[in-house]
Amino acid sequence: MDKAFLNKFIVNLLVFSVILGAIAFILTFFLPENYFSPALPFLFPFFFAVTIIVFGFLIKSAGNKFNRFVNRFMMATFLKLMIYMAVLVAYVFTHKYDAIPFILSFFILYVAYTFFEVIALLRFTRTETRK
Repeated sequence: MDKAFLNKFIVNLLVFSVILGAIAFILTFFLPENYFSPALPFLFPFFFAVTIIVFGFLIKSAGNKFNRFVNRFMMATFLKLMIYMAVLVAYVFTHKYDAIPFILSFFILYVAYTFFEVIALLRFTRTETRK
């Protein structure tokens, strides 16, 4: 596993998370209060942690054969989706009044963190193939 790349990823992910959090904070001044879920501040560390764990697992397995990496990528993506779905369903069932803002916030963060992770993974695999 390339520890330097993982450390750089964590720093970049932290900066990305702070920027997303700042954007969310600024939007609270311009959009109505009911557009934001009270759980939104807790979603950032959740997505941050899951992204680091999955990314670390994937770059560790990138040293193996390409077929094995693809299988692990698919498995990690499936497990990540199941974890996300479980959190989403559990929260919506326990906080029905906050369902729509939570689902929208969750979806936006899911897309943002997934995009960030895929871009970083592509960069990592490109540098690994050049070695």
